[in-house]
Amino acid sequence: MSRTVAATADLYDADRLRFTSGQVVQEFGWGEDVDDDLRALIEKAVGSELVDEDFGEVTDAVIAWYRADDGDLTDLLVDVQTVLDDGGPIWILTPKPGRDEHVGHPVIQEAATTAGLHAMTTFAVAPDWSATRLGPSGRNR
Repeated sequence: MSRTVAATADLYDADRLRFTSGQVVQEFGWGEDVDDDLRALIEKAVGSELVDEDFGEVTDAVIAWYRADDGDLTDLLVDVQTVLDDGGPIWILTPKPGRDEHVGHPVIQEAATTAGLHAMTTFAVAPDWSATRLGPSGRNR
């Protein structure tokens, strides 16, 4: 039996992502392991489905599911900035510590710095996933 969004909301901290109605949120790194309940909460907050990596217009925010074996994080961060409206948030969603494919904060911070960003906050957003918000570094503001 599948869980409903309302029944699982207490396991999630999706409100801290601060998405609002009408935002266009682009999703990178979707895979079979992503948290569908978290995706549903984000879609509920923005009032529409997430757009995929091939969406050809500017977006308001980005979520990127990223695992240890997903390739170069710096390249991903450079790519997502090209589709993002100035000042829009980038959320990197990674498996929590102790889970398969966990990505440590130093890896995220190094990739973010190289891409002209910095990590602003990290927290547990779902039972198996952490969220790290990235924003422009001081020199890019």
